[in-house]
Amino acid sequence: MSIEKLKASYPVQIKWLHFPLHPETPAAGQSLQELFAGRDIAPMKQRMKGLMQEAGLPYGERTHTYNSRLAQELGKWADTQAGGEVIHDVLYRAYFVDNTNISDIEQLVAIAEAAGLDGRQARTVLESRSFKDEVDADWQRSRQYGITGVPTFFANDLVVVGCQPYETLEKFVTHLMELQSQETN
Repeated sequence: MSIEKLKASYPVQIKWLHFPLHPETPAAGQSLQELFAGRDIAPMKQRMKGLMQEAGLPYGERTHTYNSRLAQELGKWADTQAGGEVIHDVLYRAYFVDNTNISDIEQLVAIAEAAGLDGRQARTVLESRSFKDEVDADWQRSRQYGITGVPTFFANDLVVVGCQPYETLEKFVTHLMELQSQETN
């Protein structure tokens, strides 16, 4: 995966900023046919599959989109736990490969446990919505930054949008490192 390769090769630190992608999606989900009514989704799905493959990411046969709000709150909590950053990869796989309803608390607890996190704590976080304000703040920041899609890579007012091949992300990182070097000299 491109991000893991970057982290292994460069002093990159990833900080997740959550984004309201289709926040109106009902908890039960919505079929992609319904979401993109009137459009031929086959080319869109093929394009996504190609982009994911180019980035070294698995991609399944998604049929639905699900509201990601609770998953984002779970991710925000997981980032506060030792080793919790792995939740993002597990959530990715659940959503994009396994077509899991990531707005369902039972599914999210299972995802947390699969990531090595305490399922009881995850359930408490989800039911109490204890990370709601943090995700609200992320949504506000994403609007301030002008983020319109995922993933978006942002640093020093520079942006790379969309699933990108490793070489593109590497150019982004090396450019940022060059800028930082110029600032310190």
